[in-house]
Amino acid sequence: PNKNIMLLKDKPLIQYSIDASLSSKVHETWVSTDCSNIKKEAIACGANVLDRPKELASDTSPSEEALLHFSEHVNFDILVFLQPTSPLILSCDINTGLDKLFTNNYDSLFSAYREHWVPRWSLQIKPKDWDINHRPMRQNVDELLVENGALYISTRKQLLSSKLRYGGRIGYIEMPLYRSFQIDTEDDVALVKKLL
Repeated sequence: PNKNIMLLKDKPLIQYSIDASLSSKVHETWVSTDCSNIKKEAIACGANVLDRPKELASDTSPSEEALLHFSEHVNFDILVFLQPTSPLILSCDINTGLDKLFTNNYDSLFSAYREHWVPRWSLQIKPKDWDINHRPMRQNVDELLVENGALYISTRKQLLSSKLRYGGRIGYIEMPLYRSFQIDTEDDVALVKKLL
């Protein structure tokens, strides 16, 4: 509860993403919330606020519901969706994403980091997607992109058509791993404090 306004290095968590947005090329910065305390902090940080209905703000509500609600109440051509749980995002990440979206005619875009292959195991101690008798060499396995949850950009048309944060012609921007951490646990808080 109230995670998005917890203090992180003397700033509420939500202020990091608001500051990144305000310093970027976007024309307006909005926060969608059903919480009066978050609304107060968002306004103090310089954001506009859209009151979100309680039924779209439960722990099981997908973000797409809030994005579609936003599209019903605010006019936009391009939506830049930031999550306050990713405080290491910078305005240059947003600007890079917007530039890439326009340059490549993408309909949507997300932020990610590259992951080299590492052997993963199930909790039942079974190799996950690799053979114990033929362990591959890391350099022989394709790298993967891992969504880091910090940034999603979509055209209004794409969002309304697919009802998803991404669809159509999809691109990505790469962020470094050390800025790709999200705050979901107390351990995450301790780690991100060291990175800020």
